[in-house]
Amino acid sequence: MSYRVEHDSIGELKVPQEALYGVQTLRAVQNFPISGIKPHKVFVDATVHIKKAAARFHSKAGMLDKKKADAIIKAADEILDKGKWLDQFVVDVYQAGAGTSHNMNTNEVLANRAIEILGGKRGDYKLVHPNDHVNMGQSTNDVIPTAIRVSGLLLVRDFLPVLDKLANSFLKKGKEFAKVYKSGRTHLQDAVPITLGQEFTAYGHCLKLHHDRIKRAAEDMTSLGIGGSAAGSGLNTHKDYAVGMAKLLSEQTGLKLTSNPDLFEAMQSMAPAQSVSNAIRNLTLDLIRIANDFRLMVSGPTTGFGEILLPVMQPGSSIMPGKVNPVMAECLNMVCFQLLGFDTTIAMAVQAGQMELNVMMPVIAYNQNQMLTLITQMLRVFDEKCVSGIKADEKRCLYFAEMSVQVAAALNPVIGYEKAADVVKTALKEGKSIRQVVMEKKLLTEEQYNQAVKMEKIVDPHGRSIKKK
Repeated sequence: MSYRVEHDSIGELKVPQEALYGVQTLRAVQNFPISGIKPHKVFVDATVHIKKAAARFHSKAGMLDKKKADAIIKAADEILDKGKWLDQFVVDVYQAGAGTSHNMNTNEVLANRAIEILGGKRGDYKLVHPNDHVNMGQSTNDVIPTAIRVSGLLLVRDFLPVLDKLANSFLKKGKEFAKVYKSGRTHLQDAVPITLGQEFTAYGHCLKLHHDRIKRAAEDMTSLGIGGSAAGSGLNTHKDYAVGMAKLLSEQTGLKLTSNPDLFEAMQSMAPAQSVSNAIRNLTLDLIRIANDFRLMVSGPTTGFGEILLPVMQPGSSIMPGKVNPVMAECLNMVCFQLLGFDTTIAMAVQAGQMELNVMMPVIAYNQNQMLTLITQMLRVFDEKCVSGIKADEKRCLYFAEMSVQVAAALNPVIGYEKAADVVKTALKEGKSIRQVVMEKKLLTEEQYNQAVKMEKIVDPHGRSIKKK
């Protein structure tokens, strides 16, 4: 392997000749051989977008030579449009505080590629310098908070349609199961009959509400601190730089971004990342609940509820023949538990900032972007391989609906609560149906009973079924 010698303020290092990164990146690789996990692609893209926008702004402002700026922009577009050079972003996600190493990794890759575009050799920073040109007007301290916001917004933009599609799949199943009568359950005990469609419609509406909450939370991330420079004052920046960068980044990403009127606040506080993380966590809690409902409803098939049939994905046992497990619901649970871990890490990191900077930003970026990527893929798979293929065991559902002693609740207006409670006790004690006990006690005629305990009336007493909405 051939090398070139580069230096920084600490000293010299031999950098592999084929590397687009430089001495500061190499030093970080040597210092932090922690996890082997490299930066998320979207986080790289967000950082590169910032460098591209800065080159565009400074070129137009006459602060950066146009040839240098054009070369930096072209190098950035190779990453953004063609997905090239991603293997050159090599700094571990667990690194020095604030993300200086990631910022310099980006600066060095773009500088060396721009140098090549201008006909020079890698490492010849007289042509394009990582700090003086690529990082012009910037500091790690405003670049990384901005990259966290932009990458979060890009990932939320990809996630929301997936969540919406899953919600619609639940609503579609709600219509399909609108006439599937089953026993409701509260406290995991028999409750009044409902329809399977009402349960699934509620799941769909729940996810729609979470969609809106996440969308609102993400709006906090649209206010950027780029232009604050080292401490929020905007040292070494053009007077129009902060606002100009927000406009250019909006143009490049398709996001609606603005410049935070208080650049100090945008640097100090990581609350926007926490807002999105909180919203995802809250969704996660409902997803766990829904996954557990699925596991109960599919339990059995002969000794459990057995009310729904999930798509058969794989054999469920290495020893028990024919066993099939609710694997997609199980996988969803495991992913959700991991998401809660991401949220906890973000929360701890968000509160760990001091004075003008939160130095825990690298771990915030990693956990935020992993969280959004993981939940997007999990919900896409859960929709395709589970929800869309669910079928109802209508006979089993109806059996439980008719066997539930809580159909007696429909008798309350007719015979009163105390008599209805006595009917339930007798039915349970003697192993009889509610109908049998009512007839034996001559509390109602057959016609009166049928009118009071009419399944359609029980599940939709006011004729305003969810399915009509």
